[in-house]
Amino acid sequence: MSDTSLAQDYRTRDWALVTGASDGIGRALATEAAKAGYNVILSGRRADRLELHAEALRRAYYVATIVLPADLSDPDQADALWAAAVAGRRIAVLVNNAGLGQLRDFAETEGWARETETIMVNVVAATILMKRAVAHMGMNGGGHVLNVASLAGFMPGPHMAVYHATKAYLLSLSEAVAVEAAKDAVFVTALCPGVTQTGFFAADGSERAHILNRWLPPQSAESVAAKGWQAMEKRRRICVTGAMNTVFSLLPRLAPRRVVTALTGQFLKRRW
Repeated sequence: MSDTSLAQDYRTRDWALVTGASDGIGRALATEAAKAGYNVILSGRRADRLELHAEALRRAYYVATIVLPADLSDPDQADALWAAAVAGRRIAVLVNNAGLGQLRDFAETEGWARETETIMVNVVAATILMKRAVAHMGMNGGGHVLNVASLAGFMPGPHMAVYHATKAYLLSLSEAVAVEAAKDAVFVTALCPGVTQTGFFAADGSERAHILNRWLPPQSAESVAAKGWQAMEKRRRICVTGAMNTVFSLLPRLAPRRVVTALTGQFLKRRW
């Protein structure tokens, strides 16, 4: 294919916007988008990593890529990101993957900086981008929203209380908006992985509890992304990855919440 033909092909393709695309599940989901033939907008905090991955996607899948760094703990940057992404483009897929968390007792640290950042990224920015995307897609023939929630969204999480609460919010929001948006051919999927081989725990400065490895073996980011993308394409509203994770997601229906909460707290203890 000539360079001219490729350029024309790029201009006629729809776009996927992927947040938290610097590494881990977000990086893998950006790859899934390119594999599926979408041009890709990669966003995250690490511009250097985004640029490297964007170049790799261009070369491997002959798609157009754009890098838009953003710190989504600032709600103004979430709005600015959407405005920059949608300028002259049809966004057909939004992947809300950016997320923060902290494995630590709720009262252990002074101040609210980390909790505030977690809520702003996991709740506020995700909601802003989802709201913009659903409206945009509804006026442009439809599309998909893939919200990367978590197994944590199914149960309270002592020692990771704010993170679990934010993921419960995102899971609930996804299910509700899926009902509303379907009439406009906008389909919402909540991807709920368990422990995944990413830099998430390293980023919050803690070590993963050893018991998690025994009960819920970590999945690769690539495996989680592939399953999530497939579920999105099939218009599934919830995708829990892994057999054991599926079992754990059902525990709140099968056991008293007090028991489930205590059990989850044991899994998340930092010291054994």
